Amino acid sequence: MCLLAIQYRLVTEAPILVAANRDERYERPTQAPTIQPGKPRVLCGTDLHASGTWLGINQAGLFVAVANRPKTLPTFISRSRGLLCRDLLRASSARQAADTAVEELMTGKYNGANFVVADLESGWAIHGGDEVDVVPLREGLNIISSGDLNDPRDERLQLAQRLLTLQTLDSPVKFLASASKVFSKTANIDGKLGAVMRGAESGTVSSTLVSLGPKPRDAIFQYAPSAPDRSRYEDFSPLLRDILSRGLRESKTRAKA
Repeated sequence: MCLLAIQYRLVTEAPILVAANRDERYERPTQAPTIQPGKPRVLCGTDLHASGTWLGINQAGLFVAVANRPKTLPTFISRSRGLLCRDLLRASSARQAADTAVEELMTGKYNGANFVVADLESGWAIHGGDEVDVVPLREGLNIISSGDLNDPRDERLQLAQRLLTLQTLDSPVKFLASASKVFSKTANIDGKLGAVMRGAESGTVSSTLVSLGPKPRDAIFQYAPSAPDRSRYEDFSPLLRDILSRGLRESKTRAKA
């Protein structure tokens, strides 16, 4: 039941602003974000159990993330949704990634999942439950968890939406500062859900903040290695800027050729 907010095309210098909490079993082994080998270069964390990932960015500036989604009909032979997330990070655009996600999810070999893919040209949520559906990201704030994009029935989603719209987040600094507080919020004494989940065997195990725009030097990638109310965000921005700069150089070289 991960939670992801993406503010899309509202801030000129950072059209993609993301806050994401990953919910998972506590004992599932994880590697912090690193630059992956091969091309295109990708910055992502790794689920060491299945070798997939839950969130990443490639050198073309493509953002991809996945969250679990309930599915009525069980999948008896399933492929890791994290591996599909890694596959999508090989795409050259969000449109291509969305098409690949739909094609793969239609095979029926995955458990339920929601994917979010976005670049500077387009952004999409792909609902992969009993039916597969593609929904364009709207300009402004979009939030998704285990249901549909911007689902009004999801209390946790609505909490995040309410808190993230208390003020105009018209710069990367404002968005990331606000999101870091909202996504660190725990359940209150009345039992109302917070952005951080905490159960006996599973809960929020990490959190990520991202800012992406046309200039690689301005990109931001911050990662908390456990629930963000208990650990500080660490800065992985130099790694992201490195792969984005490499991608820009390669793109210019191809254009000249």
